[in-house]
Amino acid sequence: MGWLWAIIVGFVLGLIAKAIIPGKQHSPLWLTTICGILGAIVGNAIARAAGVAATSGIDWTRHIFQLVAAIVIVALGDMVYMATIGKNKHRERA
Repeated sequence: MGWLWAIIVGFVLGLIAKAIIPGKQHSPLWLTTICGILGAIVGNAIARAAGVAATSGIDWTRHIFQLVAAIVIVALGDMVYMATIGKNKHRERA
């Protein structure tokens, strides 16, 4: 059941990150979800290192770390995706 939650959280984090990043992102939904999952993992690691991974109540600090990590990873993932797709489209035109 943990993998299902990872996919759901990654999907939500990825969509929120895409909404926050200015401009249009061209990466597909599956890549956004994977980047969101990675953002959650990285955010949890940062929260653990900062000593705020487990607090009483809602872990807002951990969620902020996850969101910031997801924003960075989604932006980087979109740049890599567009660089790869751009090269492929350029080859098709030639």
